[in-house]
Amino acid sequence: MNLIGNIIWLIFGGLLVGLEYFIGGIILCLTIIGIPFGLQSFKLGIASLAPFGLKIIDKAAIKGSAPGCLTTFLNILWILCGGIWIALTHLVFGVILCITIIGIPFGRQHFKLMSLSLMPFGKALI
Repeated sequence: MNLIGNIIWLIFGGLLVGLEYFIGGIILCLTIIGIPFGLQSFKLGIASLAPFGLKIIDKAAIKGSAPGCLTTFLNILWILCGGIWIALTHLVFGVILCITIIGIPFGRQHFKLMSLSLMPFGKALI
């Protein structure tokens, strides 16, 4: 079921969104300051290519410790520089897709991507 969901996701916009994240990541990686943000953009691109069957967990839960202040600072900077708009876009698409029964699984994937796009630092994809 995950394979079929991912194929339908790619056909109806997932591939385009993934390419946009990858292009944005390449542009961000052109500067030294933008490299951490570019890497997070690559993480979002990977997650947007195949969201079905993907789990997003906190790295702190793996290590058994709290996230550091650098992670928190970078998440705040990410939110202020555009992360909030990416998350709101996923929220709007998720709500629109959840109007129909057929769109509910795809809406849930947008909600999953919304949580990752709001604060990507300190998260891992499994």
